[in-house]
Amino acid sequence: MAHECEHCSKFFNTLSAFKQHERTHTGEKPYQCRHCKKCFSQLGDCRRHERTHTGEKPYQCRHCKKCFNHSSHCKQHERTHTGEKPYKCTHCKMYFSHLGHWKEHQRTHTGEKPYKCRHCKKCFSWYSNCKTHERTHTGEKPYKCRHCKKSFSFSAACKRHERTHTGEKPYTCKYCNKCFSQLGHCKEHERT
Repeated sequence: MAHECEHCSKFFNTLSAFKQHERTHTGEKPYQCRHCKKCFSQLGDCRRHERTHTGEKPYQCRHCKKCFNHSSHCKQHERTHTGEKPYKCTHCKMYFSHLGHWKEHQRTHTGEKPYKCRHCKKCFSWYSNCKTHERTHTGEKPYKCRHCKKSFSFSAACKRHERTHTGEKPYTCKYCNKCFSQLGHCKEHERT
């Protein structure tokens, strides 16, 4: 017997699948975490969340024995060993091991920019670029120097600043082996 959703007219073969779907409309969250009381609409989501408290990692890589709390994370990790890349770009010949990386790559062809700044409505292809841009409006500086009290909006700016404390010079001139703390200074030196 098929069960029809009264909200969106989708059909389900089993009562359990129907009830599970119905919660997407009602917002009902009958499953509660035993550790922090956060609620979930799906039992599986609740169990996965509970592992963040217990540290349980029941999924083990078949190649290196590394363990994961999500089966999908384990599968993705295993591809680093096998080299499997099941996601093929529909526009070019590139293949990807992660669905998320494939989706991001597709946007280089389609020009899709699904992430919109909440302050100026500028759009971005990548979520991280949107969040970084929003800091130009909010003034948020989440990256703190480990050596002084200075804060930065961007991770790269913080790392660059920290080198003034550590003296690290990770960029080497390809002609004379002179070292620099900033890539731009190295490139400028190489041009002279």
